[in-house]
Amino acid sequence: MPQDPMDFEWSYWIEWGRERILWLLAGHLLVSQASRLLVEKYKPWCLMVYGMAACWLLLGIKGFAVILLHAAISFAVAQFQLSLLTWLCSLILLSTLRIPAVEETKRKWYDTENEYYLLLFTVSVRCLFCTSFSLEYCWHAPAQKSSHSFPWMLAYVFYYPTFHNGPLVNFDEFSKQMRRQEAFSVKTNLSILIVGIIRIFFWWCLAELMIHLMYIHALYSSALPLESASYWALGGLALAQVLFFYVKYLVLYGVPGLLLQMDGLKPPALPCCVSLMHSFTKMWRSFDVGLHRFLVRYIYVPMGGSQSSLLGTLLSTALTFAFVSYWHGGQSYLWYWGALNWLGVIVENGTKRILSISLIQDLI
Repeated sequence: MPQDPMDFEWSYWIEWGRERILWLLAGHLLVSQASRLLVEKYKPWCLMVYGMAACWLLLGIKGFAVILLHAAISFAVAQFQLSLLTWLCSLILLSTLRIPAVEETKRKWYDTENEYYLLLFTVSVRCLFCTSFSLEYCWHAPAQKSSHSFPWMLAYVFYYPTFHNGPLVNFDEFSKQMRRQEAFSVKTNLSILIVGIIRIFFWWCLAELMIHLMYIHALYSSALPLESASYWALGGLALAQVLFFYVKYLVLYGVPGLLLQMDGLKPPALPCCVSLMHSFTKMWRSFDVGLHRFLVRYIYVPMGGSQSSLLGTLLSTALTFAFVSYWHGGQSYLWYWGALNWLGVIVENGTKRILSISLIQDLI
């Protein structure tokens, strides 16, 4: 039975995974386990060299140069130790991905559109990693700068399991865990790997069944069936779509998460099932945990967060969602999506504050 071709993200990553990425991830696993067994002290540098080689192989010398240039510019700007300047640099680098002339130049580097999109997605995710490193560099004392050197930035930026699509791991978490040297057990790691592969294979089979049997995205792409459907049917379609989105990211984040475990790192928690969520706040906290930690640590808390005044909290939350919308592409529908999520979070938090008043609690 033919599959629903309308979910671009699933089809795209599965195709790349089958062709090259899964093989490169397997290579990373071999290098990682060998370095943990033989040269634990040099593991970060072994993985850095492998990640750079994998980047060169997939994206070519020009794609590799673009990512290296982004890292070098971010590191140079971080030397001023000004968070605002670092953020300005990050936003400018991110904006270069949407300049038509630059886009056309990069397209000419590759034979297919898929190869260009791989560079685009990779650089978008690398921008977040460069931002994380640069801000941590700004916030740490001069005595700690040795742990925030340019080689450590490259080890972080070119760490291959999270290279193309995440999940996002903040630099402070990455560096602490990568430096930690633990007892290595081949038997324990092998059991983790086998159980992890079985789980991911089950999720992949479930996603493939949904994409071959349910045709959710094909239905959404045509107005006629939606106009004739009842409200109950529309609600069922919406639920089916978000459930597929959840299963899809169990696979897309489950594979790199498993490799993080094999490397002795703690990956961000996998997405929570959307059927268990009833609030905007919980969705943002527990679906993409890595992105949530990034947003809270580098935008929400520095801007005041929940500890500031009501206006400050509104501004902190608005800037957080504005960045998410811009990073995802900045199209008009993304701004609407971000604004609606912001409104949902504000209403929920406002309601909680009202209900926490002792007079209201007595009335309840």
